[in-house]
Amino acid sequence: MSDMFMQIIQGKVSDADATMATLEQWHQEVEPGAIGFLGSTYGISADGTCVILVRFESAEAAERNSRRAEQSDWWSRMERNFVDGATFHDCHDVTTVLSGGRDDAGFVQVIQGRVHGRERLHTLVEQSGEMISRYRPDVVGATVAIDEDGYFTETVAFTSEAEAREAERKSPPPDAARIIDEEMSHLDDVHYIDLHEPKFVSA
Repeated sequence: MSDMFMQIIQGKVSDADATMATLEQWHQEVEPGAIGFLGSTYGISADGTCVILVRFESAEAAERNSRRAEQSDWWSRMERNFVDGATFHDCHDVTTVLSGGRDDAGFVQVIQGRVHGRERLHTLVEQSGEMISRYRPDVVGATVAIDEDGYFTETVAFTSEAEAREAERKSPPPDAARIIDEEMSHLDDVHYIDLHEPKFVSA
């Protein structure tokens, strides 16, 4: 498990361009004073779902940032973009695969649902790192974040969407298929959000 805290913010937005512009403002106005900020990944799916994944070195660092006036001012503007408000998932349980990803990834798939058998899932995710590096060169990294209620968010970064789709059509080797099948057996209510034009920021 990684020494990291992740907050996931998501919801339907009314104007994708305005939303992305507001997110860019965070990095210009708020990030310079966000002590402990590690990075973020964000984007908007084809159906208007905005997903923002923010990484801090600890929950305490994230809480300190949330109390800043600059953060409050920015959020008052950002929340207007959401049609029915935003949902938040605070995750102390974060695992990275292949260092979590790269800022030059061309496509991100977000996988969400509920987990049962959390400890076994951790073991499987750790095993999957070596497997992915061998048979999925299109995958440049991933993170798995689980909140206190067992809601998980897996973020997989790919070199490009075309390479990801091509690789999906190929059958994985038996050892990889076994790990994937067992991982899925620990997940319920799984759904996918594709970020075709993801943005990345590293501290």
